[in-house]
Amino acid sequence: MHTVVERELELKLVLSPERRIPVPARLGYLTDDPYAVHVTFHINTEHPVYWTFARDLLVEGAFRPCGQGDVRVWPTKTDGRSVVLMALSSPDGDALLEAPAAAVSAWLERTLRVVPSGTEGERLGLDDELAQLLAR
Repeated sequence: MHTVVERELELKLVLSPERRIPVPARLGYLTDDPYAVHVTFHINTEHPVYWTFARDLLVEGAFRPCGQGDVRVWPTKTDGRSVVLMALSSPDGDALLEAPAAAVSAWLERTLRVVPSGTEGERLGLDDELAQLLAR
């Protein structure tokens, strides 16, 4: 049986140090894709934007800067609030998004209760499939 852990929240698109615009988003985690998190921006619009990256990156990025290349994540404070910043780069452009740290952490804790870190491979059944292949 597969489980989905979702959370809708408002992210902020950082345009400049003084200017942020709200972006409705949904965090998604699927137990049949246990290593990844899925972020959908501009939900309920004609052209939502989808990003998928490693759950470990978001878990680590909630505590310390991590990532390189297309996705970088780090914690910081904005106006006295704890936030997690996500810098996303694609051929279509770059975006810096700010998420409330408490909401992201609470959602990540829910995903880690469903599939603890280090047990993702068990969810994929790779050991069973490998055993069947080797038994042939």
